[in-house]
Amino acid sequence: MSLWGAILLAAIICLALKAAGYLVPPRVLEEPRPARISDLLTVALLAALVAVQTLGAGQAVVVDARVPALLVAAGLLWLRQSFLVVVFAAALVAALLRLTGLAA
Repeated sequence: MSLWGAILLAAIICLALKAAGYLVPPRVLEEPRPARISDLLTVALLAALVAVQTLGAGQAVVVDARVPALLVAAGLLWLRQSFLVVVFAAALVAALLRLTGLAA
């Protein structure tokens, strides 16, 4: 199968899953357990995305300036700082570490 065939198949599967979601009765989705699962699934997927983007470089795991920047961002979020402050501080930490040569 070519790359475009795989992309087309994945798009069709996604469309079918979305259409199947509309067939689920609302009373099933309004129960506490499915609502809790969907909330936790969203957080888990976001955490996985952050981990892959922070530590991944192709097929390797790389620890560079992104890790301290992520730790600074997590600390500022824990202190309930605004999102703009968090992003600016994390970028500043990564830039300074790379400028001084302490991290790649």
